[in-house]
Amino acid sequence: MAQRGHADHQPSASAMGRIDAVPFEYASRGPARGRSDKFLLTTHIEPIISEPSKTNRWVSAMFIRAYLRASTADQDASRAAVDLDGFASDRGLTIAARYTENESGAKLERPELFRLLADCLPGDVLLVEQVDRLSRLNGADWERLKAQIAAKRVRVVALDLPTSHQLMQPGADEFTARMLDAINGMMLDMLAAIARKDYVDRRRRQAQGIVKAKAEGVYRGRPEDVKRNSAIVAMLRGGQSWNSIIAATGCSRSTLARLAKRGAVT
Repeated sequence: MAQRGHADHQPSASAMGRIDAVPFEYASRGPARGRSDKFLLTTHIEPIISEPSKTNRWVSAMFIRAYLRASTADQDASRAAVDLDGFASDRGLTIAARYTENESGAKLERPELFRLLADCLPGDVLLVEQVDRLSRLNGADWERLKAQIAAKRVRVVALDLPTSHQLMQPGADEFTARMLDAINGMMLDMLAAIARKDYVDRRRRQAQGIVKAKAEGVYRGRPEDVKRNSAIVAMLRGGQSWNSIIAATGCSRSTLARLAKRGAVT
């Protein structure tokens, strides 16, 4: 099995090198003057297996890790997988691993995102469809996440951030690499701030709509999941602990308290 950053080699009989030879005619100066002998003159020996260049080492060590996120359980978090695969394939690359979860982008505590970062080695790429898949965080939490990414020396590439695409191409000199890092850092900050503003604006408009609907007497709220709630009440009456019910159903503690009160379960 190949180790990370190395390739499997199967040396053949010619794997030690290639010999280039050309015909060479030698005119004898000895007793048989005038005799012409032909020999093969070796002109160049070029190793076939050589030390990988810095560029090749960087390419072989770079793993692309795709992060796919949706906010709620009824959304398809893997929806963007085809686009991410196509983006990598167009550049002659392959996604090494996918990390998929249904968690709010406004929340820093996301198990799959931090599992991805824990798996990363320096130079790996964190690939997302859009910057808002990575973050809808407030300013403080975004700075914490950026610090984690920087500590792992991970390159963030987003399909909606064209300047980041060059981070998947090797061979840039130090100056160009530093300029790209600076530009993409600034653009990431801008898009993360826009994603956060969009999240806050939508929440504000939703709250305003609810207030208006309540004032007009037409607000009904989210439909109750009668089947799930009946099952939860049955679990409570069966003596199961609150923690086990929350783990099994995904309901909140406040919902559990409301259902316990409704079913007169203590």
